[in-house]
Amino acid sequence: MKNSFVMRAFALVCALLASLWAIPALAATVVVGGKNFTEQQLMAEMTSQLLEAKGFTVTKKDGLGSAVLRQAQENGQVDVYWEYTGTSLITYNKINDRLSPEETYKKVKELDAAKGLVWLNPSRANNTYSFAMNQDEAKKLGISTISDLAKAINAGKTITFACNSEFYARPDGLRPLEKMYGFDFTQDEVKRMDSGLTYQALKDRQVDIALVFATDGRVPAFNFVILRDDKGYFPAYALTPVIRKTVLDANPSLGPILNSLSAKLDAPTMARLNASVDVSKKSFSDVAHDFLKQAGLI
Repeated sequence: MKNSFVMRAFALVCALLASLWAIPALAATVVVGGKNFTEQQLMAEMTSQLLEAKGFTVTKKDGLGSAVLRQAQENGQVDVYWEYTGTSLITYNKINDRLSPEETYKKVKELDAAKGLVWLNPSRANNTYSFAMNQDEAKKLGISTISDLAKAINAGKTITFACNSEFYARPDGLRPLEKMYGFDFTQDEVKRMDSGLTYQALKDRQVDIALVFATDGRVPAFNFVILRDDKGYFPAYALTPVIRKTVLDANPSLGPILNSLSAKLDAPTMARLNASVDVSKKSFSDVAHDFLKQAGLI
């Protein structure tokens, strides 16, 4: 009887230890970061909900400036957040070479590895600068690419363009783009304004084309169409989960979990999700939960 009791107790302890070993994530706390705009706050919320559903304890630190967030990750104060390949390449690593999306990802993965940061799988959401038009106007003029735009302007069509002052003046902004595509806006055709106002100006037909971000929620909400950058002028800004190596090494299941979310994201999806917050005024929490549920991630 005594031996039987001891054996049952031993078996119970073994089963308990096995269950604990099978779910190490329960003991892990992950600090999830995010920048101070809609898409980043939404990604921080989605990541937090996903990791919590997988058994992790999460501390969320969003609403941070880009440089502050990057420094916090390098210092070990933030474990994971979603960064853009072009931001790391140009802003953090000071590389201004014109690279393909694949080359950009490979380069930042290599450079940031030396800083203890691991770039996981990039999503298909590329939040780069883009030129947008109202869909009906683009169809009417037969413009679907920036090359089409150049042909229309060179054929004598007057087309007005809204952009911010930074893009107008910066050395990798409007003038080099015009040179690559072989056209020129006249001074009167360029309307400089704050970035947020370009969307409204285009919607109200005050201009024909506007500088936008590809995944901004107002693009689908206002029925804009993005002109394809067929010569690859704009750098790639692929939205990608970046995690500290020490954290990933201690919790290897984080890689597949975050990659599963990355695989569900592309530019139209992010634009729709951003619009749910910015246009439909839904909460970050509700938008994140609904998407994760519909995507089969939780």
